[in-house]
Amino acid sequence: MNISFEIVPRTAAATEQQMQFIAEQLPFVNTINVPDLLRLPIRSWDGVDYVDSNKYSYIPHIRSIDFDMKSNRLQQIIEEKELDKILIVTGDPPPDRSFRVYPTGVVELVRKIRQDFPEIEIFCGFDPYRSGVQQEKEYINKKFDAGCDAILSQPFFDIRLMDVYADFLPADKVYWGVSPVITDKSKAYWESVNKVVFPKSFDASYEWNINFATEVLKHCQKTGSHCYFMPIRIDLERYFLPIKQSLSL
Repeated sequence: MNISFEIVPRTAAATEQQMQFIAEQLPFVNTINVPDLLRLPIRSWDGVDYVDSNKYSYIPHIRSIDFDMKSNRLQQIIEEKELDKILIVTGDPPPDRSFRVYPTGVVELVRKIRQDFPEIEIFCGFDPYRSGVQQEKEYINKKFDAGCDAILSQPFFDIRLMDVYADFLPADKVYWGVSPVITDKSKAYWESVNKVVFPKSFDASYEWNINFATEVLKHCQKTGSHCYFMPIRIDLERYFLPIKQSLSL
């Protein structure tokens, strides 16, 4: 089982601090993900400079709309940073017009990078709340057909919905997303922006979120799948140390 931790690179110091916490407190984490957020000073591929490649797999997020299919800019980044893994997502619209975007889709970029770099590991995302299950299944299959090796999900908040997707996804190619939601304001954001439907049992508390994460990890251990943590503005010790203890990780 691989367990990935997403680090949001707000500053160099904050990035180093999170890596230190992982190294000291979370020995079960073996993969680091870094999103590419245009409002922040560190691009995802530059995050590799903060990660010990001898201890962790490193997966930078690549926004397909930032790359022109007619150029080789992404290929140059892969070679310059010696990347052996990337996650290709569509990407949100840029914060202002100073960032140029292109009509490049995930599937076509996956196909191109797979052609140019046969050995690289390509990851893609999926969102269980974006559309219906059938539509998302078809989109996932297109990504696999184009050359994607594995998929990382947006956060789940309901084991029952995970079971629906687990019925048709190859377990060893799936990273189930988990993101603690510990305030009602955050819950409202997930509902309005990401169209999440929380189960009736949901409670915006550390206890509920710790119990849910433990359930997901047990599912991963049982099925041979993987987990992808996206901790956003939480007390890392308060959240992760009970999880670590409960599963003897």
